[in-house]
Amino acid sequence: MSQVAPAERMLRQIFVPARGQYDNIGDILLRRQLLDWLRGSGPLHVYVGKAPDGYARGLGLTPGDVQYRSFRRWYAAALRSAAHGQASYVFKPGEIQLTLVGMKEHLAMLPVLALVRARHGRVARVGVGSRNFAPLPRALMGPSIALSNLSLWRDAATAGYLGRGNVMPDLAFASRGSGVDSVDIACRDLLVVSMRSDLDYPSAAWLSAVRAVAADHGLQIWCVTQVLRDDTRCSQLAADLGGEALRWNGTGHDEQEQRLRAVYRRAALAVSDRLHVLVGALTEGAVPAALLVDAKSDKIARHFAAAGLHDVSIVSAGLTAAEITERLQNLLGRRTAILAGLAEAQEELHNVRRLLDRVLTSETAR
Repeated sequence: MSQVAPAERMLRQIFVPARGQYDNIGDILLRRQLLDWLRGSGPLHVYVGKAPDGYARGLGLTPGDVQYRSFRRWYAAALRSAAHGQASYVFKPGEIQLTLVGMKEHLAMLPVLALVRARHGRVARVGVGSRNFAPLPRALMGPSIALSNLSLWRDAATAGYLGRGNVMPDLAFASRGSGVDSVDIACRDLLVVSMRSDLDYPSAAWLSAVRAVAADHGLQIWCVTQVLRDDTRCSQLAADLGGEALRWNGTGHDEQEQRLRAVYRRAALAVSDRLHVLVGALTEGAVPAALLVDAKSDKIARHFAAAGLHDVSIVSAGLTAAEITERLQNLLGRRTAILAGLAEAQEELHNVRRLLDRVLTSETAR
């Protein structure tokens, strides 16, 4: 008896924006991970905008990816492809500010999304989180969410606020650096510090505690710049902590990422109030310590909780140097458990990747 061969799977063109804050290497970590996930689901049409060359290289674009610097050309190509029933659309991951400016992707792309869905294409968003939670923007997000086949948010607060879709770990947790396989903390000789420049400078108690932990464990302090606007603060912290500084001039994003990862692989502890400094360092095996100057933001705690990692945040306001030191020491003592939690988050992200592929490739055979 002859058998009918299964229909060959037809992969739709996937339109995805990958532009971001060009001074922020953390944005590259998210977008590159998503692009790597998507290539098996169809040819990519990537909008990078006026990205510096180093940013574009950091995204890891391949010769098979179609790259656009013109939004108009990318948008027109998406409309044409959608009209021919050949397009799917994936929103960029990361933080969205629910303002009219911050929501421009979710509003401007509605005609494309509607046409994609009308011609049986797929729309997905994975690893997106909200910065603010006002009622009006939530209403404006409604049509975009309704047109999506899959919505996965990177923290529970966003999922509860927008009301449709489940929670997943932030995409940056998916990166598995070579340093994470080093289980012996005694092989690590650095304490990494990176702090935001748009918040208050750390207190004397904060500085004293970081110096004390470094001295107790024989660690050299390295202050690093992962976001260009923090570079001056990096230099100031290095001077006040008696450490070295890995600074950045805003060019060669791909090269700076590799320099940062080399430092993170040697770090026993990473102290920061930037989410993706902590995540990047953790994926290289460093213990993350969100040593905050105050309690104004729970962003880091929310996103680590979504990855199943809890109690990595320390609000230093009102604490003595001894109290901060004790809490940092406690975090260092939890390294094995924290790395086990990272492994579980990465397994969850592997499942998310498979789900995304199923969504994008279902019912596309001809």
